[in-house]
Amino acid sequence: MRVRMAVGAATWDDLLDGEEAAHVETLPATESRTAPLPENLHSGLREALPFPTLYVHQRKAFDVAARGDHLILATGTASGKSLGFNLPVLDRIAREPKSRALYLYPTKALAQDQARALAELHAPNVRAAIYDGDTPGERRWQIRKWANVILTNPDMLHVGVLPHHDRWADVLHNLRYIVVDEAHVYRGVFGSHVGNVLRRLRRLAQVYGAEPQFLMASATIANPGELAQSIAGVEATVIEDDGAPRAERTILLWNPELLDAELGLRASALGDASKLMADLVSRGLRTICFAKSRKAAELIHRFTVQRVDDEVAKRLAPYRAGYTPAQRRNIERRLVDGELLGVAATDALELGIDIGLLDCAISVGFPGTVASLRQQWGRAGRRGHGLAVLVASEDALDQYFVREPETLLKRSVEAAILDHANPRVLDGHVRAAAFEAPLDDDDRATLGDEALERAALLPELQLTKNGYVWAGRDYPAGQFGLRSTTPDTFAVVEATTGTVLGIVERERAYSTVHEGAVYLHLGESYLVRELDLQNRTALVTPYNGDYYTQAKKDTNTAIEETLRTERRCGLDLHFGRISVTERVVAYQKKSIRDQSTLETVELDLPETSFETEAIWYVPEPAQLDGLEKMPKLLGTLHAAEHSMIALLPLWAMCDRWDIGGLSTNIHFQTDAPTVFIYDGHSGGVGITERGFNSFEGWVEDTARMLEGCPCTEGCPSCVQSPKCGNLNEMLDKDGALTLLRRMVAASTSAS
Repeated sequence: MRVRMAVGAATWDDLLDGEEAAHVETLPATESRTAPLPENLHSGLREALPFPTLYVHQRKAFDVAARGDHLILATGTASGKSLGFNLPVLDRIAREPKSRALYLYPTKALAQDQARALAELHAPNVRAAIYDGDTPGERRWQIRKWANVILTNPDMLHVGVLPHHDRWADVLHNLRYIVVDEAHVYRGVFGSHVGNVLRRLRRLAQVYGAEPQFLMASATIANPGELAQSIAGVEATVIEDDGAPRAERTILLWNPELLDAELGLRASALGDASKLMADLVSRGLRTICFAKSRKAAELIHRFTVQRVDDEVAKRLAPYRAGYTPAQRRNIERRLVDGELLGVAATDALELGIDIGLLDCAISVGFPGTVASLRQQWGRAGRRGHGLAVLVASEDALDQYFVREPETLLKRSVEAAILDHANPRVLDGHVRAAAFEAPLDDDDRATLGDEALERAALLPELQLTKNGYVWAGRDYPAGQFGLRSTTPDTFAVVEATTGTVLGIVERERAYSTVHEGAVYLHLGESYLVRELDLQNRTALVTPYNGDYYTQAKKDTNTAIEETLRTERRCGLDLHFGRISVTERVVAYQKKSIRDQSTLETVELDLPETSFETEAIWYVPEPAQLDGLEKMPKLLGTLHAAEHSMIALLPLWAMCDRWDIGGLSTNIHFQTDAPTVFIYDGHSGGVGITERGFNSFEGWVEDTARMLEGCPCTEGCPSCVQSPKCGNLNEMLDKDGALTLLRRMVAASTSAS
């Protein structure tokens, strides 16, 4: 397929002819559908708006909000969702300046962007301010006193607002709206915590006599109504009818040259992305390139600069976490103003920050979900016909997509899943809620029945005539963060500066920050110099070596409770709770260049165990016919487990690093060959249950992925895993494919 697009004399059609162009297609443009501004819109606000009409979804959002209903807007990138939730808020404040609205953003950059947009509207009576960790202490009381639109983030709400609600009495009493933007980000562990933070906020607003209305916005996802219920505990009207126009867009799936079919080695995805970017910006096409890490973004920028002339090089910049707010704002401004031609960015720019009109968007490696990919690609074509590119890595999912493009391009977006009632997440919030106000049966409506059940079991809570109250010391919200299912964590500390880079849950610490491990934080590499088990710290220093590390683990699972069993794909499929016991016994240093093993180092670390959710299945004897002898049996099950884990992110909004697995030729409880795939977070957050519900499609996709991989023995593009506790030993690709094909055949005949 040949496509031509011009900005001036620039074209990209010759790029679509190379051998690396695995798939090209063009999506037609769509026209906008509009509706008039509401007749009852405040006259001062009407005059402030620079346009006479709204898109149909924006108008519907206004009408739903005017009825007093909660709403969630789930429309495409650049469809004007911000105006959809801003208009009802601004109309109320124009009429009632004492009304307050709380805007919640997952990142500080998004809050900055929205504050700018609100200021540019000049809407009547609006006094907007950002309240986050960067807000100076002397400004905080002023904001609480005078701001009627307060922009913040869930972490600040959790630890800086709710425990000190007496200072926020006027805000809470007059709180009319809670705006939750980029709601699809709140999934998994983080989303489960945020679901509890929002319930605590609703409860305190009620204590002060308010019943705020939720206005939410999300990327297009499979379950926006369910997400609204999970995250805020409210029934929300879903608005999905996107009335925004769409320019014509060419989609290019690019697969770097295959250098070694047997090892699955391909040319560098970063190198190919920089070549494409250099080519596009040299033609005057404004381009953004999304990389998965800060280091990758910096490398793509550096490689691109080396490939273009000096004038073009001056108009390129990287964008990532770690820059100062002023540096970021400067890059954003230069993008909007058209000074910059190209930006290599992390997903910090994936969310709804306004970065102006771009022609091309390149994604280096599948970003983990179809929803994220569409967010990134949505940056292309704001000036006209756009080009959206996926440069595939050698990862199994990327290679599956370039071989089976329709599984990516025709696939429905994923469902965002979270579980606010997971006890390991919930308990901290129950303690925090009891500190904020006594807990009693009236709180079931907001916090949920589970919160009251847990309150009765927590020793730090004391039952009084007013309900459960906090009887501990300090305030409990300060004792846990929103990114982990357990307070039992290790701090990762940069040895020379003493800076805390992050925290790691104990059950992950021994395999990721053991002494000698190469630890990645926001795309930067560090070498772990010491793991202090007593003080729970890992001391690290920056690392620029040419190897990475992989831990070897002994893992055992025990079935604690079977919750569901169904006959699926010709076998009994189970879902339930298991306990996972792990012991890290060694690690390997592996060459970045060719994945060869350089050294194996033994470790002596304590055992860890945690409970989580899992699916498990026992193949029928007929499905294992010809595969039942050792070691083929174990290699078959192990390869099936790995390949299914690689494909599960297609069905649940998660990363393969969120999933664990175990396969065994005989399990002590089933007394048969068994495959377990489990949620890697203590307590589980719904990932494997989503897999249980979609088992047939998941198995079919996995079989197709194995069928299409050109290697014979198994490679990183199919059955090898970067996180395998057995260091990718005992993998039988042919056996796994035979087993999965038989499961698919049984599913097809049953239907």
